[in-house]
Amino acid sequence: MTALDLINAAEPDPADVAAAFDAAPPVATSALLGTWKGGLFTVTGGLAARLTRLNWYGKRFNDVEDVDPLLCLTSDGGVYSYDGMGHARLREITFRGVASAAMVYDTQPIIDHFRRVTDDVVLGAMDAKGQPRILYFHLTRVG
Repeated sequence: MTALDLINAAEPDPADVAAAFDAAPPVATSALLGTWKGGLFTVTGGLAARLTRLNWYGKRFNDVEDVDPLLCLTSDGGVYSYDGMGHARLREITFRGVASAAMVYDTQPIIDHFRRVTDDVVLGAMDAKGQPRILYFHLTRVG
């Protein structure tokens, strides 16, 4: 399955998602600027359940030093930046042998690593210290 097939699948196999992430090419930090709508490959357990409870919408990359890592939806469909986990910044970081854009939280031991699917779609791997598994997600550019 391609990365796009996995994004459109109901509950893709986690091993397939990890393989698609590892096979995807790197993405430049500058290519992430803007607002992105997010999606999870699984919505149960740990960080995925927390994001689901927050009604996670996506991420906004204002510039490399100013990222709103958790955009959430209000009950009436509005989008706001959830400040409970602070802000973040973008850096190029090598993860599993590939140097690519990564979002580093300012106050949390979390790094989101990104790989390119298309100009408007990226795969993400949330690497949170103390969590037993990587949380995979995807982002689609808004606008």
